[in-house]
Amino acid sequence: MENAIYTGMSRAIALQRDMDTLANNIANMNTPGFRAQYMMYSEYVEKEKGMPDPLSMVLDYGQWMSNKPGAMQLTENPTDAALQGPGFFGVQGPDGETMYTRSGSFAVNVNGDLVSAEGNPILNNGGSPINIPADTTEIRIAEDGTISNQDGEIARLMVKEFDNINDLEPVGDNMYKTAAEAKNATKTRVMQGLLEGSNVNPVLEMTHMIDVHRAYQNVQRMLQSEHDRQRTMIQRLTRGS
Repeated sequence: MENAIYTGMSRAIALQRDMDTLANNIANMNTPGFRAQYMMYSEYVEKEKGMPDPLSMVLDYGQWMSNKPGAMQLTENPTDAALQGPGFFGVQGPDGETMYTRSGSFAVNVNGDLVSAEGNPILNNGGSPINIPADTTEIRIAEDGTISNQDGEIARLMVKEFDNINDLEPVGDNMYKTAAEAKNATKTRVMQGLLEGSNVNPVLEMTHMIDVHRAYQNVQRMLQSEHDRQRTMIQRLTRGS
């Protein structure tokens, strides 16, 4: 296979992954607390044995997360909470592992547990699920995450901050996991009765998708031209033999 085809295919694969990422952003444009993801690229240079010139290809080596805040939406639901600042709520994943989310769309299930919209238990600052007493008639959430009812304090929401949010790996259901150190929040406030919307700008995402689609078409034309060139060369060599 010619080097032009190797290079073109590397670009096409990267563009396909970029399109998948943009499509996921748009699909979550109405998901509370969703953080848009974008691809990262670099040039990968390979020195092929016996070839005078190196081969330059496209390498998509990861994603980065936009930490731009989403718009605040007033819900007046006492179990809803939004984060103002860089922090994340602690949530228990399906395997019991501590994960993190920006979505504060919480509810109390039939067992009295405070859970996310997906049904995952919300954690307190000690890492345990939060249970709301059955006789609770009112719920108050303070800016530091302390949850109280008419009888006093119940628990305090786990709110963590990270030195680099791109250490957080998306795992689905608007949750992230990481091996990085989670620090107690010092720059984040919890706002009761509000939800943070997605930070996806649908107009910009659609514009980006159009650019990616056009770039993909250009790669396809280049690959087709290279294919036609090779076919013509083979036909001429065959007729001359």
